[in-house]
Amino acid sequence: PLVIWQTGSGTQSNMNVNEVIANRAQVLAGFKIGEGEAVIKANDDVNKSQSSNDTYPTGMHIAAYKAVVETTIPGVEKLRDTLKAKSEEFMNVVKIGRTHLMDATPLTLGQELSGYVAQLAYGIKAVRNTLAHLSELALGGTAVGTGLNTPAGYDVKVAEYIAEFTGHPFVTAPNKFEALASHDAIVETHGALKQLAVSLNKIANDIRMLASGPRSGIGEILIPENEPGSSIMPGKVNPTQCEALTMVCAQVIGNDVAIGVGGMQGHYELNVFKPLMAANFLQSARLLGDACLSFEEHCAAGIEPNHKRIKELVDNSLMLVTALNTKIGYYKAAEIAQTAHKNGTTL
Repeated sequence: PLVIWQTGSGTQSNMNVNEVIANRAQVLAGFKIGEGEAVIKANDDVNKSQSSNDTYPTGMHIAAYKAVVETTIPGVEKLRDTLKAKSEEFMNVVKIGRTHLMDATPLTLGQELSGYVAQLAYGIKAVRNTLAHLSELALGGTAVGTGLNTPAGYDVKVAEYIAEFTGHPFVTAPNKFEALASHDAIVETHGALKQLAVSLNKIANDIRMLASGPRSGIGEILIPENEPGSSIMPGKVNPTQCEALTMVCAQVIGNDVAIGVGGMQGHYELNVFKPLMAANFLQSARLLGDACLSFEEHCAAGIEPNHKRIKELVDNSLMLVTALNTKIGYYKAAEIAQTAHKNGTTL
């Protein structure tokens, strides 16, 4: 296999694959590699009706589509469903809300989790909305998009075969010039993956802060204690799953920058940052799917409310006074809250 740091069209990879296929044909025909005349030739036969300029972006779209549909979306859906179940389970657990990291009016733990569920649902929808463009294949455009050296109808037939072979709804790109010279479909779908990363980062951070403690933090929820958290502090347990997921999110967001830069490198009839874009996309798609499955199994599925701590914080909150606004007015309610805070009492 070749490294991704090669020509930006992926020509070395395409020619490498062509040579491997030709050599395999030579062996199957009963000859040794390099022995006698080639049974089939890498460029004349294997590469027939093709160019690196249309085969590589076709491979990019097939791999990207499969990674998103078979790995990313199932992983996110699994986490969404678990959080939805937890949201319904805790819908009557009243807790204090927070805005600007400061005490706010109450809500239920179930309502708080429902926001996470909605974020992931919208993220999945955003990804799915990009798949039609990603399903378009460049094959048949050959060198610059004109289809030079291809028989009539070749592009449609090969897309139909690929769709049948993979089980995914691939079609021939209606405009091969766009399919070769730009990779907006990759940029678009990865942008949706970045949206998911942004949402997941917020969710993981909220959960680890709500679980902070056990004595000196917020401590409103309990999360699974999966392993020792410190080599020096005995008994310490850390929110490792939350930290792992947020690191994945950082990587995906970084990959999105590289993919955006790569998408800009479409010079005239050919984008020349294909290997970079493909590698970063596939890493993001796999990381998100795998990280969501791990987070679901080792963290989200084990979330439980710390009822004692939740009640303590609600009872001690001054923002409960907000409910009096419509009865005694904002200023009088503020005076009551400030007095309670000054005297160190509850409302």
